[in-house]
Amino acid sequence: MTILLLGSGGREHAFAWKMIQSPLCDQLFVAPGNAGTAAIATNVNISPTDFDAIKTLVLQENIEMVVVGPEDPLVKGIFDFFKNDDKLSHIPVIGPSKTGAQLEGSKEFAKEFLVKHNIPTAAYDSFTAETVEQGCDFLATLKAPYVLKADGLAAGKGVLIIHDLAEAKEELRNMLVGQKFGAASTKVVIEEFLDGIELSCFVLTDGKTYKILPTAKDYKRIGEGDTGLNTGGMGAVSPVPYVDAVLMEKIESRIVKPTIEGFQKDGIEYKGFVFIGLINVNNEPIVIEYNVRMGDPETEVVVPRLKTDLVELFLAVANEKLDEITLEIDERSATTVMLVSGGYPEDYEKGKVITGLENITDSIVFHAGTKLENDTVISNGGRVLAITSYGNDFQEAIKKSYQNIDKLHFDKMNFRKDIGNDLL
Repeated sequence: MTILLLGSGGREHAFAWKMIQSPLCDQLFVAPGNAGTAAIATNVNISPTDFDAIKTLVLQENIEMVVVGPEDPLVKGIFDFFKNDDKLSHIPVIGPSKTGAQLEGSKEFAKEFLVKHNIPTAAYDSFTAETVEQGCDFLATLKAPYVLKADGLAAGKGVLIIHDLAEAKEELRNMLVGQKFGAASTKVVIEEFLDGIELSCFVLTDGKTYKILPTAKDYKRIGEGDTGLNTGGMGAVSPVPYVDAVLMEKIESRIVKPTIEGFQKDGIEYKGFVFIGLINVNNEPIVIEYNVRMGDPETEVVVPRLKTDLVELFLAVANEKLDEITLEIDERSATTVMLVSGGYPEDYEKGKVITGLENITDSIVFHAGTKLENDTVISNGGRVLAITSYGNDFQEAIKKSYQNIDKLHFDKMNFRKDIGNDLL
């Protein structure tokens, strides 16, 4: 079949890498893609949120399935766009409906869903510019540190954790009145701080049944020892070594199962990935957030561990037959380290020539922010490459990733040298 994959990051390159291994995939288009997807599929210069251009391409190329990588087109309603168009309604879209995508599109919607379905989450309240002073009063009832979350999409940067009450009040005013995150912080959710170890649980669902994918842990901060500014993710490890069968059973029974049942009770159409950001507090899993797509860079360690045909899984999701598929997982560990542009996550330069890609052995290079210019691979984003490796344990895998990073270069290249150290 002919498939269209939307997105341009490391997650999409990992999906493309896995999908073209399937005998079910005859041709793969990626919109807009990157230098990595260009080498294995056909890139098309279309934005994932330009639905009319996507429709034209789908009809022109007889595309039979659309797989959505990033959150933006989902929150803007691409699932509904296809469903409500007579010419497109027969083509499955892997991703939730616009209502389902509100689990990521609105922190308040997600918190209300969690509370309604008795899924463990931190205590919270939400505020607008009109109620900013009530928000400051609410902060005073909490213990430090204080967690402020922009309600809307802020590219993974809309969460602030502040230790000083006066500073937290000032930042709340900055977000609501000063519009620090633009429209994303028209509303702000204030949450109690939970102290524990974070992990990500990934679920694929057809809306009725589900498969739990391998666990992963990513590293959000730019600096070693989890210091500095939040990023889109600097590396990841799968599986998470401290997640045992007991914790996994709690995650499934208290969080995954009621989430999927919640979709059915609330009449939410959901055919795609649910990324559940968790915190393990004294061996009790609590939901921090939902995302409505796979995480990045977690995809670069989760997808390589899938032995099952990914296209077959997507077809089962589309046909609501996911329960008929057996999920096979590679027992080995996988790790990935992100190479990022100097200055990221703040101002950085693009257009740096990347060298050494042909020298990589025993690792997979997933392109994130790259593009081809005159047959040369150049940097085209903050997060540039993800170097993924397998090992019998994560220590062996991470060693291979770092050995291969030594062979790569672009001007001002930066990466964390401590991925996985906290798990030792």
